[in-house]
Amino acid sequence: MASSDEKKVNKTEKSDMAMLPLGKTNFVLIGVCIVLIVVGFAMMNGSSNQGATFNGDIFNSTRTVVAPFITFVGFVLMVVAIMFKGKKK
Repeated sequence: MASSDEKKVNKTEKSDMAMLPLGKTNFVLIGVCIVLIVVGFAMMNGSSNQGATFNGDIFNSTRTVVAPFITFVGFVLMVVAIMFKGKKK
């Protein structure tokens, strides 16, 4: 049988878990947001102008419009993911 000390430890661990500010859903959403941000920055990556050669790829719509939009959405959703409260049991 478990001693009273072990019961207190288990009870304390359960109460500590209940007091965590973020739940499993929050962490999953934060992970998705981090992936969106990394994908956005990766899409912005590419070669630049070097010396006398002109690289027209720097004005590509993917690098100037789509990637910053995806990154922005990732940051906005990060705030939502942190503030999200799940259903109470």
